[in-house]
Formats: sequence, C-alpha cells, structure tokens
Amino acid sequence: MKRFIGFIKKEFYHIFRDKRSLFILFGMPIAQILLFGFAITNEINNVQITILDHSKDATTEEIINKISASKYFTTNQMIAREADIETAFKKGKIKAALNFEKDFSRNLIREQKATIQIITDATDPNTANSITNYINAILQNYLQDKNKGIQIDYQIVPQTRMVYNPELKSVFMFVPGVMTIILMLVSAMMTSISITREKELGTMEILLVSPLKPFQVIIGKVVPYIFLSVINAAVIVLLSIFIFKMPVQGSLFLLGAESVLFIITSLALGILISTIAETQQAAMMISLMGLMLPVILLSGFIFPISSMPAPLQIISSIIPAKWFIIIIKGIMLKGVGMAFIWKETLILIGMTVLFIGLSVKKYKIRLE
Repeated sequence: MKRFIGFIKKEFYHIFRDKRSLFILFGMPIAQILLFGFAITNEINNVQITILDHSKDATTEEIINKISASKYFTTNQMIAREADIETAFKKGKIKAALNFEKDFSRNLIREQKATIQIITDATDPNTANSITNYINAILQNYLQDKNKGIQIDYQIVPQTRMVYNPELKSVFMFVPGVMTIILMLVSAMMTSISITREKELGTMEILLVSPLKPFQVIIGKVVPYIFLSVINAAVIVLLSIFIFKMPVQGSLFLLGAESVLFIITSLALGILISTIAETQQAAMMISLMGLMLPVILLSGFIFPISSMPAPLQIISSIIPAKWFIIIIKGIMLKGVGMAFIWKETLILIGMTVLFIGLSVKKYKIRLE
C-alpha cells in the first residue's frame, strides 16, 4: 500500500514538473471553453455592407441610417454604379449590398410600393441567409413605424439575389473548409511525427552531424509529404467537381499553385512543431489539439470572423487556414485572379518563411 501511495505521489510530481502536461490538463480545457463560448455563434455582428442609392431622398436616408444604427451592420462605403458591387464582393470588403431603385420615395407614396434589392455573398450560405433575414426584419420594423396613424399602408418589397451560390448549397461552404482542414492537419501532423520519430530513435542526431546541412535534412524529410498532400488536394477538388457539382469559376492552375503554397506552409508548421515536441505522442497532441480547434473555429470556415470578439479576430489572423479559405473560395466560387488575392498569398509566403527560419535556427542550436 505504501508503494502504491508513493507511486501516486511520484506521478503527481511528474505531472506538475511537466509544463506541457499542465497545459494540456488545464490550459486546453479553458481555451476550448472560451473558443466554444465566443466563436460558435450563428449571430451576425458588424457585417460590412455597401449602399447603391439611385434615389437619394429622405426615405432612403432614413432606411440607411436605421440599418447602420443597428449593431448587426456597418456601412463602409457608398457606391455610384452597379458594376462596383461585384468588384467590392471580389475584394472581400463586403458581405452584402443594398440597391435602392430610382424614385424610391415617390413610388412608396404614390404606388404604396418600392423596391430594395438585397445582394449577399452566398459563398457562405448560412451567413447570407442570416443577413437577408436581419435586413428584412429592420425593413419591416421601419414600415410599422411609418404606417402608424396612416390608413394607406406603404409597402417596401425586398428583392433578394444570392450571388456565387444562388441555390445556397452548403457543400459550397464545406468543401473549401474540409480541404483546408485535411491539408493542414495531414501535412503538419505527418511531418512533425516523422521528424520526432527520428528523434525518439536517436537517429536525428546522426543525421544532424552528417555532411548534410540542417536545412537539407529538413527538406529531405518533407518532400514526400508534399507529393502526398498534392494528391490529397487533387482528389478533393475532383470529388467536389464531379460528385458535389461544385464549380471552379477561376483558374485551375492558380488553384493548384495556391494549394501547393498552403501545403508547404502546413509542412513548415509541422517542422516547427517537431522542434518543440520530443516524442511522437507530443507531436500528435500538438498537431491535433493545437491546430484542429483553431482551424475549425477561428478560420472563418463555419463561423464568421467579424462576429467574434476583437482578441479572437486578432488570433485568427495568425492562422494560415484563414487566408487559404479566403483564397480558395475566391478562386472556386468568385472566379477571382491574383489581382484580388495577392495579399493573402503574400501572408502565406511570409508565414512559410517564418516557420522554416525558426525551424532551421532551432536545429542549428541543437547541433551546436
């Protein structure tokens, strides 16, 4: 019995001395609770919208002010041409646009009917539906206030048009997200496990003192996973096209090039994880727990980033998956070219260089 109690005490000492175990035991549950509490929400907040007002009268100004005054929408710009709406969508600056018809106020008074066209970005169908419902509710509230004490009721007829995903197919949202998760986890996890396996067996030190330079050792370890991940990406794209009937509006070559870039970024992150983890189990835990939840919750895959608290929005910016999802949705659904996604591409390149640089520096320190 004394030996058993002593063994229990020893295990407690080991746990409290191991900072990683303490983080997994206490840090991860707290992080998960915070993420699930703040990030998982179907509500919309501070959605960027643009206005095209052909009428420019007192009534349209009242409606615009009422929509802008709500916590759900932010009017970031007023445009003068319908062609500018598509440009704003492709740049990713807005999630919705309101198009007021000409002589809006006069039609509302004389014909008791006026039209507002609500155009939403349906690459995320759930958010598009929510935006439409919220705007309709605000318009109905405005009408109720306007019709008080008036025998002839005015009527505003919203005309809704969903761009890029008119049928609101959920697969259009899930395919880019699932592709991102698979590439991120497989590339990062397999690379980190492969390198930590060498460290566990004691062969990594032999490789590091060999004539090969540290960066050559690292590149040689990850090249096979680049090919495997490219095959994964190709299979996912083919399935999305032929099974789920998902269109690819943009360039297949650009889609392939951006996918390879994201794969290299994920592999570089896996290498960085391998410099931290000493065992395969630790590498797997960091890859799964440290990457899966942020990729699902904070990448914009399911839940809109604009609805999250400011600290989580900042954290989401350092997650490579966020930028790749913007890229892949832009190419596959919006048909954009490099002119619209060059910023996201540069961010992924910068992250790749950073991850590789930190990894090489770490292995050089180990070698010395």
